[in-house]
Amino acid sequence: MINEDTIAAISTPYGTGGIGIIRISGNKAFEIVKTIFKGKKDFDEIKSHTINYGKIVDPIKKETIDEVLVTKMKKPNTFTREDVIEINCHGGIVVLKKILDLVLKQGAKAAEPGEFTKRAFLNGRIDLSQAEAVIDLINSKTDESSKASVNQLEGKLSFKIKTIRKRLVEMLAHIEVTVDYPEDDIEEITGEKIYTEIIHIKESLKNITYNFERGRILREGIDAVIVGRPNVGKSSLLNELTGKNRAIVTDIPGTTRDIIEEYININDIPVRIIDTAGIRETEDAVEIIGVEKTHKALEEAELVIMMIDAEKGFTHEDSTILKKIVTKKIIVLINKIDKSNEDDIKNIEKHLEGINYIKTSIKEEIGIEKIGEMITKLFTKGEINLNSQILLTNVRHKNLIDKAILSIDDAIKAYKSKMPLDLMSIDIVNAADYLGQITGESVKDDVINEIFSRFCLGK
Repeated sequence: MINEDTIAAISTPYGTGGIGIIRISGNKAFEIVKTIFKGKKDFDEIKSHTINYGKIVDPIKKETIDEVLVTKMKKPNTFTREDVIEINCHGGIVVLKKILDLVLKQGAKAAEPGEFTKRAFLNGRIDLSQAEAVIDLINSKTDESSKASVNQLEGKLSFKIKTIRKRLVEMLAHIEVTVDYPEDDIEEITGEKIYTEIIHIKESLKNITYNFERGRILREGIDAVIVGRPNVGKSSLLNELTGKNRAIVTDIPGTTRDIIEEYININDIPVRIIDTAGIRETEDAVEIIGVEKTHKALEEAELVIMMIDAEKGFTHEDSTILKKIVTKKIIVLINKIDKSNEDDIKNIEKHLEGINYIKTSIKEEIGIEKIGEMITKLFTKGEINLNSQILLTNVRHKNLIDKAILSIDDAIKAYKSKMPLDLMSIDIVNAADYLGQITGESVKDDVINEIFSRFCLGK
């Protein structure tokens, strides 16, 4: 499928930088750039996939906009499988906008979010799951999430899904021939053969989804909230984990009035960690708002890191907080152990039966490394290693595989109920359709548009 529009967009982030890139794709890409680029060679003589120095000149005003490097790439050996031009200019936003405006005036259309990648999909350069991996790679926050995205971009997941779907389609073809042309001299496919095959296919699909939770965490990260009474060390912990003085630390209770958040990398797991206002009864109007925000953050959190002051012991306020978070995954830090004694710590431990806790001193940097170990254990049940596995990271893919498995279960029930092959085939068709929606072989336009609307401009 070739779109007749030629599209253009700025492909680098807005702001000041050394280099900015304007990307152009479509049948008129060369024709457009030929009118505004002046280099040592005539544009038609420039070889494909080469970088060429020159200037961008307004053809009407005869005014030089910038010195640039232009990359000319002929179809089909491009990302979109269309003619592509990339103009590398200086990274000021004024220069970038001037060049883009010039390109648009010469006949290009402003690209929609993700339209370059969408064209790569529509023109058969990549499938839908690979296209989704592009945005995941851009948004990766750790090395491991980046590796998972690259694996998907290379088509490792697609290959598995397409292989399984091909087996289902071949099975459907055999059923159709057996049912429609029983008199022909062909190998008859029986319900038992179908049953045996779909059992194997179900197992293969379940193996793909086995590590989904680990994959989802790599892709989306974990929302973690630090809670506790005022002045237990919450802001000190945030500063320690992020490696910078992000939060104000004082001995005055109620210093943190608003929530403060940072992304950190804990054992290759992206964690959005939120420091909250201390939970206590207060008449301070601003602090009341902070406490309300803390309660809201608690409701949305996947992980709660609760801190208890070992010096002051387990209080009624600590008990109230613990009751509020009992349904969450919890790590309790018994903090300030350097200012406490063993008996006081044991009294706190009595209230934490069945709860994960670590004895820490943020000030003395005691027990900090155990926090990462415990988070890894809570959310991944061990180390994340992508060397020998394909990690399913996308919720859409997981839901579609689950639906395919349910359809196969329906086919299994049909066989056990001694239903005819053509009735079993209905469920097998559904399973193949769900898998096709992952790779884009059987997906609706509105789903495609929704996926690509999440992309940034210029990609």
